[in-house]
Amino acid sequence: MNATNQAIATLPLRRGPIARPQKAVLYGPEGVGKTTLASHLPDPVFLDTEGGTHHLDVVRFEGIHSWGSITGAVAALAAGGHEFKTLVIDTVDWAEKRLAEHLCAKANKESIEDFGYGKGYVLLAEEFAKFLASLDALLTQGMHVVFLAHSTVRKFESPDQAGSYDRYELKLSKQVAPLVREWADAILFVNFITRLAEKDNGRMRGVGGKERALFTTHTAAYDAKNRHGLPDKLAFEATALTPVFGAAVPEPAPASQTPASLEQAPVAAPAATTKTISKAMVDRIFATFGADMALVVDFLVDRGQLGYTEEGSLEDLANLDPAYAARMLGEPKRFLEAVRAWADQIPGLDADAQLAEEAAVAR
Repeated sequence: MNATNQAIATLPLRRGPIARPQKAVLYGPEGVGKTTLASHLPDPVFLDTEGGTHHLDVVRFEGIHSWGSITGAVAALAAGGHEFKTLVIDTVDWAEKRLAEHLCAKANKESIEDFGYGKGYVLLAEEFAKFLASLDALLTQGMHVVFLAHSTVRKFESPDQAGSYDRYELKLSKQVAPLVREWADAILFVNFITRLAEKDNGRMRGVGGKERALFTTHTAAYDAKNRHGLPDKLAFEATALTPVFGAAVPEPAPASQTPASLEQAPVAAPAATTKTISKAMVDRIFATFGADMALVVDFLVDRGQLGYTEEGSLEDLANLDPAYAARMLGEPKRFLEAVRAWADQIPGLDADAQLAEEAAVAR
């Protein structure tokens, strides 16, 4: 062994993946279900800055109404003596507002704009960077840190192209957003799935809008990233995030009227497109359920039996579990009763009206 190799042999080198707590951002429009999804992450505790967890049975800090209470909660967790595995800050854009309020009160200013010449935003970014650094104490203890955030649509002008286009981004200031994007190991965009259909008058209309998905890879339409080799699109369920956070808290069984023989625990959507049922069986399903097919697909997606493709969930019908597909076709009337019972429990969804609308669009 020469001198160079001997020197290298003494270096503290290590090869291979390193398991460590994750820093993640989960963002999307209001009402999409970010908080509910985060409640199924491993042993979470919520730092609720906007009162968005009141409808959930979760552990949360009380009295989070100021920047001091936010930093105090982080310090309390950093001191240890608890068994929480995930800190969920809901939401980071409201946390930024609390910091701006704190800085204004400290400097006796009415608004962050009153500092003049962008100085307020520079100070905001500096203080928020310190806050991000303070979260390292939680990561050292083995805790994941997850930011929930709202999305906003902004015009984006690419330097190498003429013109601009709309895209979804984090609803943060232009100074803080880059800090959060750089800090995060994963940025996951959550949105409803909407498809366009042409009306009789030639105008386009949106259909669907009930299905949700997690988007993991940056595109022109939205910010996203991950370091785990995730598929571009994931089913909207906590089990889909197991590669990022590990085992999730089990979701409670829905209080549905679905017959036991047709019930199956949700599973992650298939990552591959390997067919598990024949084309003939796919054709039988379409022929059996006909005009009811749109609602049936929504039910299958909700049950984790279907994933998504760029073309929509119908393209994944061949990925149905053969035994499940056989039960559907063996008792079609009973299966449809289960689907309608499920649909009746969704607030604002009229199953009959939905079927009539989808049938009209299909025509």
